[in-house]
Amino acid sequence: MKILTADGTSELELLETMHNRSTEIDRQVSETVSGILADVCTRGDDAVRDYTEKFDGKRPGALELSPDALENAYAQVPARFIESLTRAAENIRAFHERQKREGFITTQPNGVVMGQRVRGLARVGLYVPGGKAAYPSSVLMNAIPAKVAGVGELVMVAPPGKEGTVNPYILAAAKVAGVDRVFAIGGAQAVAALAYGTASVPKVDKIVGPGNIYVATAKRLVFGAVDIDMIAGPSEILVVADETADPAYLAADLMSQAEHDPLASAVLLTVSRKLAEQTLAEIDRQKAALSRREIIEQSLRDFGAIIVCKNLADCLCLANRIAPEHLELMVNQPMHWLGMVENAGSVFLGQYSPEPLGDYYAGPNHVLPTSGTARFFSPLSVDTFVKKSSFIYYSREALDKGKDDIVTLAEAEGLTAHANSIKVRFGQ
Repeated sequence: MKILTADGTSELELLETMHNRSTEIDRQVSETVSGILADVCTRGDDAVRDYTEKFDGKRPGALELSPDALENAYAQVPARFIESLTRAAENIRAFHERQKREGFITTQPNGVVMGQRVRGLARVGLYVPGGKAAYPSSVLMNAIPAKVAGVGELVMVAPPGKEGTVNPYILAAAKVAGVDRVFAIGGAQAVAALAYGTASVPKVDKIVGPGNIYVATAKRLVFGAVDIDMIAGPSEILVVADETADPAYLAADLMSQAEHDPLASAVLLTVSRKLAEQTLAEIDRQKAALSRREIIEQSLRDFGAIIVCKNLADCLCLANRIAPEHLELMVNQPMHWLGMVENAGSVFLGQYSPEPLGDYYAGPNHVLPTSGTARFFSPLSVDTFVKKSSFIYYSREALDKGKDDIVTLAEAEGLTAHANSIKVRFGQ
């Protein structure tokens, strides 16, 4: 892991490296995924079964799991896991309940009535990885906001293992979160089934949830036929630290994200060269006991760095340019510096608010914008799962007052039929 001194050049080169790691589109993957999408669109369930057998090792019978499968998984996993999962779900639900929006209506004395309706989407598809990376926490983070938003039906897909079953921890999370239907399918074929519908899998209005490059590419390609949440890039963490930070905490938090993926990025911005060196020593000490040491080492070597800045204000300015997925403020009086944060998916304040707290338990969503997109994207929320429509009622008197302005604007655009629609109501 490199230690750099901010000089106006080195840190910008790092920014470019971080950006480029996730912006390239693999043409071969796109071609493969396009073929799968077209095949599922044409052959439906038969194509889904063929690809499931090819990629997951066993040809499925019924694609949909019975409610008993969720009950059995719930009973199978350790009680301690269910207790922790339930408490996390309560925190997530409580936070997202605060995000609910109400419609509104306005009236005017001249008979004008206008307003906005806010409704949950009719049906949403949730993709959950189930291979090497099985994340029950992702089930909670995606499903609970959908249910809070009032989604009519939540359909989950998760790839089966070689024995043809879905990870029981994922199924237990689906039960706790209130998922309505579960299908044992994964990969681009599952995205296609959700987007286009098959005899077994219902067509959805939106697809959310993480996945590998094939899943992400499939979501990108079906966008338009359905909505999607976002195209997530590799995970990233940016930590801003002053002299009061504990290097053991810094090292642990940086590696907590580096272990996700060799492409993950972990960066420390600090005002102390001594703290930078102490953090490197702590990384060397702690990583020896970690199960994903090789991934951590590759991630930190290729996309990790410690940058020493002149002061905390410079650290925050650089952090805003990076616009990280996760931002930790490991500084004295973190609330004071929060006001300087303009671009970040989620902000963690102080020594005892590490990023994994947000991943699993606190309540705010862990589905966050990556690769600098926090400049214009927001975390997944209740808003992700609603649609808004407006309504208008005008009396004859109210329309009469505005008719000349409407006709003037329509005729300026050359849309005489628009103008006529107004004129005809007044015998013009």
